[in-house]
Amino acid sequence: MVSDVKQDQASKPMPMEGLLNFCARIGRTILLFLQATGRLSLFISESISHVFRPPFFPKLILRQFMDIGYYSLPVVGMTALFTGMVLALQSYTGFSRFNAESAIAGVVVLSVTRELSPVLAGLMVAGRVGAAIAAEIGTMRVTEQIDALVTLSVNPFKYLIAPRVIAGTLMLPILVLIGDIIGVYGGYIVSIHKLGFNPSSYLTQTWDILENMDIISGLVKAAAFGFIVSLMGCYHGFNSQRGAQGVGAATTNAVVSSSILILIFNYILTQVFFS
Repeated sequence: MVSDVKQDQASKPMPMEGLLNFCARIGRTILLFLQATGRLSLFISESISHVFRPPFFPKLILRQFMDIGYYSLPVVGMTALFTGMVLALQSYTGFSRFNAESAIAGVVVLSVTRELSPVLAGLMVAGRVGAAIAAEIGTMRVTEQIDALVTLSVNPFKYLIAPRVIAGTLMLPILVLIGDIIGVYGGYIVSIHKLGFNPSSYLTQTWDILENMDIISGLVKAAAFGFIVSLMGCYHGFNSQRGAQGVGAATTNAVVSSSILILIFNYILTQVFFS
């Protein structure tokens, strides 16, 4: 009986041993986080260096302009249109309680140009383009096409990463500028035909309250979001694991990481511009 009790006590982990295991798990988590951060930092620096160094591939860049910019225009336009329309309706519902309906034009144009158009366009492009980039490059990694490029003395960063980063950074501001126009027009349609505003008065209020910094801040945000979306898609696709499951995980991680970073940097850039 005594020997059984001693054996049970010996089989139970000591409190100190449990604390050491807990600290070891925390240490492993921190080391994995630092490892991933370092890998991402090296990838970013390598990608940026190849963006500005020749040789360039104009045909590849033009193709990415079409894939990232032109083919994303319908979804960005529809998102901006209905966002402006809903924003006008919701603003009227709230402001009518305080007899402040005249502020709807200013709220619509400032909300669309400063926040809604860049953020929503970035999220929509992340879902469409970021996933496509990660799936395409991840498939190339799985099928060893990237290794074939290295064998042929073609730098994968120059051939695959740089054109997508350039196109994403340059095309998203153009999409956001078009989205600004469409979003403000959506609010105009609802305000005039649904809420009964005077067209000339609405346009005058919109033009008077809009400033250059409102548009510039949105375009700067769009450029940053385009860089994030294209870079995250390339990074997760380039480091994709073997097999179809690895490509699927890379695609999911690209969209999730892009969306989270867009929201984080949206706050940071807003603080920089309007603090």
